Amino acid sequence: MSLLAEDTGVADLGLRWKPGFHALGPAFLTDLRPTPLPDPYWVGRSEAVARDLGLPPDWHSSHATLAALTGSLPIAGTSPFATVYSGHQFGVWAGQLGDGRAIMLGETEGGLEVQLKGAGRTPYSRGGDGRAVLRSSIREFLCSEAMHGLGIPTTRALCVTGSDARIYREEVESAAVVTRVAPSFVRFGHFEHFAANQREDELRALADYVIDRYYPACHTTERFGGNAYAAFLEAVSERTAALLAQWQAVGFCHGVMNTDNMSILGLTIDYGPFQFLDGFDPRHICNHSDTNGRYAFNQQPNVAYWNLFCLAQALLPLIGDQEVAVAALESYKTVFPNEFEGRMRAKLGLAEAAEGDRPLIEGVLKLLAAGKVDYTIFWRRLSGFMADGNVEPVRDLFLDREGFDAWMLSFSERHASTDRALAAKLMRRTNPKFVLRNHLGQQAIEASQQKDHSGVATLLAVLQTPFEEHPGADAYAGFPPDWASTIEISCSS
Repeated sequence: MSLLAEDTGVADLGLRWKPGFHALGPAFLTDLRPTPLPDPYWVGRSEAVARDLGLPPDWHSSHATLAALTGSLPIAGTSPFATVYSGHQFGVWAGQLGDGRAIMLGETEGGLEVQLKGAGRTPYSRGGDGRAVLRSSIREFLCSEAMHGLGIPTTRALCVTGSDARIYREEVESAAVVTRVAPSFVRFGHFEHFAANQREDELRALADYVIDRYYPACHTTERFGGNAYAAFLEAVSERTAALLAQWQAVGFCHGVMNTDNMSILGLTIDYGPFQFLDGFDPRHICNHSDTNGRYAFNQQPNVAYWNLFCLAQALLPLIGDQEVAVAALESYKTVFPNEFEGRMRAKLGLAEAAEGDRPLIEGVLKLLAAGKVDYTIFWRRLSGFMADGNVEPVRDLFLDREGFDAWMLSFSERHASTDRALAAKLMRRTNPKFVLRNHLGQQAIEASQQKDHSGVATLLAVLQTPFEEHPGADAYAGFPPDWASTIEISCSS
């Protein structure tokens, strides 16, 4: 029997809601209801996110909750809507975009926005069906929580619900909905939209809303002669720089760094064709659709700056002076390298900076690239060496033994006066044992397509605490199989 036949009326999640972004008005959004999906079922749930939202322990036991989070029942206290934005896609102005398949339920009193991705067509769907397929929904759910476990700023995911409704992409697939959670889903593209359409009143209203809510110190700043909008741009630039440093340090490729996929809060947002590196290749392209390599791994920091420049252009009517706007971006050029080097030092077990650290970092990255050495396994084994002194598991990763030995000598000399136990502890909490590799996600997806969702739950458990050993889960931390290199991830989802 359909769950919709059993559950009628309105679902009450026990949350209190407030206007939030909706209070900006109809110029920024369109009110609408999600489109129901038949016979929904649970695919994956994050109890950690449920606790953050303040949901009761038995929140998922109700059929009404399941239906509501699949878009099939209204939720008490919410006024769902989709937002309008524009953006640059692959470096080209794409004009008006918007939430084509994401419908905002609202903002909780705790300050978290809740959004259903895949809940049906909106006025911004641009001819699409407004749906998400099961495979991409599982990937987003798992990676959102994996990134949080790694300590990287990100949107979160409460759950994935599935339906046997047919969705047409390159082939026929089943539908799913991800319930996404974040302090804000505002993107660079929201500002670009109103700037491009010369709607300065709306642009100012949006900027004031975001500053009031998330960057209040900009109102009282002495930076840029007290220009709050320039200070806001600088703050966003610095958050973005710190985020990119974390991506590069952990070996994460986003795949679609369009301006409409850039969070105004410096969160990782919109998980499409992402990938954690297997063999280290700075030029790796994870998005099969990215034929020109615009979003290759080593291009991400520069692309982020380019996107920030687009944001600066959008904010220029408010900042009022082009030189001031450019100056507000300048700190990106120092924050990113400083943050990156700091994170790489921690990966090397170095608590304090010293002369010669940069060549040490650059040297190991060149070695890893030359041998396409598995990035995550190398760093975890190096952490093990610091703990037990056994270098062979690390050395075995390299064909260029002479090059590795030379680097290892420099590394050991740098640690000559180090407390090895403290260094090992730093490395263990910096270099994860588990990341969401493509083949792990694919295995969980294929099982879920056969209605076996246990792989999603097991994978989620290790990814939420990726620095722990998790005895019995070593299969999730091993080398990828040969077939993993044949997985193609594109923008289709």
